[in-house]
Amino acid sequence: MSFNDAIKKSVLEGFSYADLSTTKIMTTLIITFAIALYIFFVYKMVTKSAFYFKSFNISMAIISVVTAGIILAMQSSIVISLGMVGALSIVRFRTAIKDPMDLLFLFWSIGTGIICGAGLYKIAIILAVLVTIGILILDMLPVRISPYLLIVNADSKELEDSILDLVKEKGAYKIKSKNITAKGMDMILEVRSKKEKELVDQLSELEGVTSVSMLAHDGEVSH
Repeated sequence: MSFNDAIKKSVLEGFSYADLSTTKIMTTLIITFAIALYIFFVYKMVTKSAFYFKSFNISMAIISVVTAGIILAMQSSIVISLGMVGALSIVRFRTAIKDPMDLLFLFWSIGTGIICGAGLYKIAIILAVLVTIGILILDMLPVRISPYLLIVNADSKELEDSILDLVKEKGAYKIKSKNITAKGMDMILEVRSKKEKELVDQLSELEGVTSVSMLAHDGEVSH
């Protein structure tokens, strides 16, 4: 037997369907599904999105089972393996992932399917525990909340000092924008204060102030 024949025989024997018994297939898919359910509940518990999309969470969990099935199929035949590579290479996913945490869970789900499909169940379980602990610990680390944006419209630019003095009493501020026209003045301030409601009420009571708006968002700053 030549060297090429030996390599060909070794490759073909490595893709023997006899190695994939029904028990192994069912065990792999059941364990994968159990870990996928765990990912489903962890995502539901830790997600901070303004809108919770249950369909995305379900799809993300089932991806693990589908991926595990693909890995099992690729182990059964070299023809299926090459066919899967060709088929998956033309798939395009155009859904935008807006939250980085969604990307983390999606990658975790796909990774779980690949690991379980390869039969490395212990690694998948240990990975699930460590990822959960890491998410919970890092989420509890204190982070400074981003400042509010305070928008003040006044009839005259002479009110600038009065507005800034009042804002300074309630917390720190930084002028982001100031626009002075013949009809009045518009200011945008970056404000850090724990008395934002009181600040808005007092500013609106100033004579000459026509409108006061305060905006906030879900972002965070690290410094």
